[in-house]
Amino acid sequence: MHQTNPHPNGKATILIVDDEMDMRLFITMLFETSGYHAVAVRDGRQGLAKAAQLKPDLIILDVMMPGEGGAKMYQALKDDPDLNRIPVIMLSAVDQKAYHHFLQMLNSQAGRPLPAPQAYVEKPPDPDALLALAKKIIADALQSPGHMS
Repeated sequence: MHQTNPHPNGKATILIVDDEMDMRLFITMLFETSGYHAVAVRDGRQGLAKAAQLKPDLIILDVMMPGEGGAKMYQALKDDPDLNRIPVIMLSAVDQKAYHHFLQMLNSQAGRPLPAPQAYVEKPPDPDALLALAKKIIADALQSPGHMS
């Protein structure tokens, strides 16, 4: 079991991983102006490094990114005993049905099933719905018996 980093100024930390600068800025501002500490990076490699450093309360992860994409980062998160309890919202222009098909293909290659993310949100996200979803997921994670604090 590991410790999460103390919340800066008592705020929950949200890591945003998206290759689109406009989306990173939009989501960062949305969460920062709603009382969260938001950190944004542009690809899965940076996302994994930042997740290991920050141990965020939630990760918002774009599925389709060049290089180390979101699905590969998600797989790496779930394979890491220090990071696998961090809740994830997958965010993508790909519809949920196509993503679930992709997840099934990854599972068949991995030889063991990957758990589904806490939520899947199609782009562009509704700001109020995304905030409400994040708040609920963070609250649920704090209530779970395996919480990292």
